[in-house]
Amino acid sequence: MITTDFVPGSPCWLDLGAPDVAAAAAFYGPVLGWEFQSYGPDAGGFGVFRLNGKIVGAVGRLTEEGARSAWMIYFNTPDADSTAQAVERSGGTVRVVPMDADGEGRMAQFSDPLGGQFAVWQPGRSKGLDAVDEPGTLCWTELYTTDAAAAKEFYGGLFGWQTQDMPLPGGGGTYSLITPSGLGEERMQGGVMQLPAEYLALTGGRPYWHPVFAVADCDGTVAKVTGNGGSVQMGPEDAEGVGRLAVCLDPSGADFVLLTPSES
Repeated sequence: MITTDFVPGSPCWLDLGAPDVAAAAAFYGPVLGWEFQSYGPDAGGFGVFRLNGKIVGAVGRLTEEGARSAWMIYFNTPDADSTAQAVERSGGTVRVVPMDADGEGRMAQFSDPLGGQFAVWQPGRSKGLDAVDEPGTLCWTELYTTDAAAAKEFYGGLFGWQTQDMPLPGGGGTYSLITPSGLGEERMQGGVMQLPAEYLALTGGRPYWHPVFAVADCDGTVAKVTGNGGSVQMGPEDAEGVGRLAVCLDPSGADFVLLTPSES
């Protein structure tokens, strides 16, 4: 499970790059119960999503030419600059050099050697998200990649992640579970799944991360997705030992997963 006592390599923040911030807020509000708080014109329209007063994500205007609308997942680091150097040594790319965020923390954005985009957050005044692992919040992170072994080597070297391979039912391949360095299985935070490039149509065959949001009623939330201009790529369907899930797109094409976890 993801928690808010963030440790190195654990997911601690996520924000959405959207072509229209107001439209994104109008979608995620009724779908996940979020309220949007804008930081005003000086912030370029950037703002945070809150649930019951707690920050659960953020959204800003998509400015990179040719980029698709997508969620960016940030992982905790004690030193963004050292992480950037390690990314380059390991064959990755620094897309946004380490920079201060008004004293809230220090951030940087990268691509792994196969092109999967991710980011890091070095805490300052802000440690990250206020709420996780409850309905309407981030509960899991997932990487779709064309080479799981290469991904595990890269991220394992960067963050010290422990991985555990699990066969998928029906001969559907292998899913690699991610746990932060030195922690137990109860702190599993995400997974890596290898897929052929043709299954990664959203990015033209390039690997990508996406968030999984916990919801109390997967089917009911999917109805809100489609009722507010989004679409469904897969599901809702039951995954044994996991729960009921659906892979969705918001109206601008940003992907995310909805999950009603199995009762333990």
